Amino acid sequence: MDNNTKNNSIGIVNYGAGNIFSLTAALERQQIPYEMVNTEADLEKHSHIIIPGVGHAGAAMEKLKQTGLVEAIKALKKPVLGICVGMQLLTAHSEEGNADLLNIAPVKTKLFDKELGIKIPHMGWNNVNFANNSLFINVKPLAQFYFVHSYFIEYNPIFDIASVTYGNKFSAAIQKDNFFGVQFHPEKSGEAGEQLLNNFFNVMI
Repeated sequence: MDNNTKNNSIGIVNYGAGNIFSLTAALERQQIPYEMVNTEADLEKHSHIIIPGVGHAGAAMEKLKQTGLVEAIKALKKPVLGICVGMQLLTAHSEEGNADLLNIAPVKTKLFDKELGIKIPHMGWNNVNFANNSLFINVKPLAQFYFVHSYFIEYNPIFDIASVTYGNKFSAAIQKDNFFGVQFHPEKSGEAGEQLLNNFFNVMI
């Protein structure tokens, strides 16, 4: 990444499927500059990109397709962070809507199994077991993050950088090259979440 040609700022992909207010408020508290990304040209303006997301993965993928940004996002070489459904979009396929997604990380997004005796959606604070990774610098071991989701990304040791057990073990965070994803909401996770957002802003690829 050449910071001489890009603003040291975050571009938030604006495709109508994200809780933008909570995220922008968290970035403002950390004095991290950001702008919305609406076009391919906007992607080039920023050093880092965030794909937010709440709700239905299949519907979110359709909205992302409508922006015309899919191929441009897949071609990015700068740091990219998918949050919640934004993380699920990085996977190959979701059982939610039987949808093919970006296939950046060749893993699947699956529905929690009610037969495991768990409540769906998975909602609330959970301790996250994370690896030595740039996203988690200065985050306390087994820090708690806030989750709200009915679908999870299958655990894969190749891409997994953090995990949680809820009924079964699943990926709480993944990395594939310059693409990162977190299933939890850092913007709603207090000090640990804001540290993670700061860490992402400092990632150099």
